[in-house]
Amino acid sequence: MQYPTASPHMPLLDAWQRDFPLESRPFARMAAAHGLDEAALLALLQQALDQKLLSRVGGIFAPNTVGASTLAAVTVPPGQIEAAAALINRYPEVNHNYLREHHYNLWFVVAALDRTGLQRVLAEIGQALGQTVLDLPLEAEYHVDLGFSLHDGSKVAHRPAPAALLHISPEQRQLMAALGHGLPLVLQPYAAVAQSMGWSEQQVLDQLTEWLDSGVLRRLGLIVRHHEFGYTANAMCVWQVPAGQRDAKGEALAAQHGVNLCYARPARGNHWPYNLFCMVHGKDRSEVSLRVAELNQAAGLQQMPHAVLFSTRRFKQSGALYGRTRPYAAS
Repeated sequence: MQYPTASPHMPLLDAWQRDFPLESRPFARMAAAHGLDEAALLALLQQALDQKLLSRVGGIFAPNTVGASTLAAVTVPPGQIEAAAALINRYPEVNHNYLREHHYNLWFVVAALDRTGLQRVLAEIGQALGQTVLDLPLEAEYHVDLGFSLHDGSKVAHRPAPAALLHISPEQRQLMAALGHGLPLVLQPYAAVAQSMGWSEQQVLDQLTEWLDSGVLRRLGLIVRHHEFGYTANAMCVWQVPAGQRDAKGEALAAQHGVNLCYARPARGNHWPYNLFCMVHGKDRSEVSLRVAELNQAAGLQQMPHAVLFSTRRFKQSGALYGRTRPYAAS
């Protein structure tokens, strides 16, 4: 397969993964920056969506600020993987679902309004599959973003999220859903969203500004599908770190080039003893394996038990909806 490393979409998609314009006609500003008119830019974005280079124009919320989320896993026999993945994907609360190389082989992310909603989903999935689901809620974040350069894998500095779970009104959740599904590719996307909510365009812009300024909204922009740009080697790396060293090792690991996510989650006994996680993406498996060896050295993790879980299949990748919400109707 030829990956679009020289795609005309790359400069556009690379430049606007964050800092999406908060103004009535955001695509006009983007078009001017690339020497295009709005119609041409919107056509390029629609083409990127159709080619699955672009997931959506939307936002990424900081974990556990506007709802509850967890990383979960189950063990599925080879002959049952397709059926199990389809069952899990039916839940709108599930936004990512990957097959990985491990005894726990099907890994998925669940986001819901609260912890009770999470537990309901996990219990239903566990009952359907006849097992207890491995539940690994976030305990500490050292770098959580997944917006990185398509050219060299560089990333922005981590920005801490607010510590408390916010009260989110039903109207605000409609706006969150819009960012999860993706803003419409129209001249005035904020006005289209506002109309569907019964808000003014300015109210939408003010709310997004407030969320971005507070860190609740981690980034607003083009959500790129990195796999389609050649980052096909995706590995979840995990370590068993003594509790007293976990945060220091996590900060050291997160500071390294090539670490696109880094956080702490609870160990669950002998069947899952790992408490420090990071994600590494690369163009091929050997590149990622070499980078993991370098990370072990750089962060002083060589002597700590670890595992590298390469992803072998992507069953689902979408925006978190934090509840059973439906797409709005764009005009």
